[in-house]
Amino acid sequence: MTHGKGLEERLERQGISRRDFMKFCTALTATMGLSSSFVTKVAHALANAPRPPVVWLAMAECTGCAESALRISYPWIDELLLDIISMDYHETIMAPSGAAAEKSLHDCMTKNAGKFILIVDGSIPTAQNGAYGTVGGKTMLQIIKEVVPKALATICIGTCASYGGLPAAAPNPTEAKSVSEVTGLKTLNIPGCPPNPINLVGTIVNYLMFGKLPALDDKGRPLFAYGKTIHDQCPRRAHFENGEFVTDFNSEEARKGFCLYQVGCKGPETYNNCPEVKFNDGTSWPIQAGHPCIGCSEPGFWDKFTPFYKSS
Repeated sequence: MTHGKGLEERLERQGISRRDFMKFCTALTATMGLSSSFVTKVAHALANAPRPPVVWLAMAECTGCAESALRISYPWIDELLLDIISMDYHETIMAPSGAAAEKSLHDCMTKNAGKFILIVDGSIPTAQNGAYGTVGGKTMLQIIKEVVPKALATICIGTCASYGGLPAAAPNPTEAKSVSEVTGLKTLNIPGCPPNPINLVGTIVNYLMFGKLPALDDKGRPLFAYGKTIHDQCPRRAHFENGEFVTDFNSEEARKGFCLYQVGCKGPETYNNCPEVKFNDGTSWPIQAGHPCIGCSEPGFWDKFTPFYKSS
């Protein structure tokens, strides 16, 4: 697809002004933890950088992470995302099916061995040699072991691919595991159920701008998105005083409500940027809507964090 001026003109034909585009670039720059001086560089990367080939594999998942990425806050950024990458294989949105789809995957891996970015959505069933999940006559276990070693980098989107997630919850009859557990290889993890898609865009833009993936924490998550706890960023947060939680009423939002820790909020032990980036065009996020954080971006979700409405 066209880039640069052509991209801006195409966005304008859809009613998206350069001002709107730059507003998104500003928000993305802030999300990535970069100074405002990088806004024009982010815009240039989105509009002009070479499109890296991308393979998106859907394993044991609910399609929620794919739906989230395709329905990102800005109603047009889904198309922009497909402009800045070359999505060579994605079962949910690709036109080919059957043998033609499998050929697309094979051709991309052969042509771009060691150069394509792999995005994995969903955990990997391993029981009975992976018999609980198959695609195109191969088990998901076979596919992952075949594709991951050939990729330049593997991005796990969602908690299932990153850490096992819901499919790996007890009693885990399929013996579902994360991508890194199955392959023994390091992955970049963007957990959440689902994660905010702006964190995926930020990760890709970081690669386009700097030629490398962003800095990670000890759980493989981008620090720009997962460097702080939900609690530390929450406007309704409370603090410890004499061994008990006390609400911080210096915040206007806190005065409107109260800290949700006592009703099970997992914010103090969950790392994510939900309070900063929010969802639905920055409209809201769970705690703002009155629901406690359930810790969906942490390893061990679900088992570690249930019951959801009981404090730790």
